[in-house]
Amino acid sequence: MVVYVVSAMKKALIVYAHQSAGSFTAAAKDAAVEVLTAQGCQVEVSDLYAMKFNPSATADDITGEVKDAEHFHYGEETMLAWKEGRLSADLTEEQRKLSAADVVIFQFPMYWFTVPAIMKGWIDRVLTMGFAYTSEQRYSQGIFKEKTAMLSFTTGSSESMFSSNGINGDINITLWPLQNGILHYCGFQVLAPQIFWAPHHISSEARSTMLEAWRTRLQGLLGEMPLSFTPSDSFDCERGFQLKEVIEEKHKSEDFGLTVGTHLGKRIPPNSQIKSGV
Repeated sequence: MVVYVVSAMKKALIVYAHQSAGSFTAAAKDAAVEVLTAQGCQVEVSDLYAMKFNPSATADDITGEVKDAEHFHYGEETMLAWKEGRLSADLTEEQRKLSAADVVIFQFPMYWFTVPAIMKGWIDRVLTMGFAYTSEQRYSQGIFKEKTAMLSFTTGSSESMFSSNGINGDINITLWPLQNGILHYCGFQVLAPQIFWAPHHISSEARSTMLEAWRTRLQGLLGEMPLSFTPSDSFDCERGFQLKEVIEEKHKSEDFGLTVGTHLGKRIPPNSQIKSGV
């Protein structure tokens, strides 16, 4: 018998970035809200464009005086402001949503091989030092290790263009900075991305099929295994956080590297950023 964990999930946050309510991205967001709500989840949506969310990380994110105005350091100043309850109201509200959420879905159209600027601004401003990560609490020991996160996005290019011999390059490499460098860095259990390949270039029937597949996946979303990343304790802080020699030696005879980033000069593991269990 298969038991879907998603039925026990209480809260979800969808960070959504699209200008049009009539877009395919909006339809994907609406499908997630509908399916998760039907399963008893409380779903909040941060509609970044509708909110006119400010993507710029500046001293205006801090209420009151900053510690060092002459040599302003955003990370340190916002960490202090977070500890003292002096972050701006919009950041405090987004951090509240994130703290409450069991799962976070980033829904967006891919712009220039990454998230839109307004969503990157949400990441830069909301995931402040101290709240989302510290030098001691990151990666597999990260602050959000009890939470799940995933990317759900549309592309302008076909799947073949994002293949290992495609003109855009391997999608696994494209996703590494987002999934490892942001989500996994903060400790999230990262689910395989939901990729809607070039919906603008296919028929309405094919787009409907895409959305139906997404609805089906949402039924058991949190029953999925997350993507695999190399555990933090595999790296030696005394050697500049390089892979421990014993692990590197053990992996020497393998055909593939450990991950897209920690590849040890070998071929990268195929599909490791788009499929779990790889």
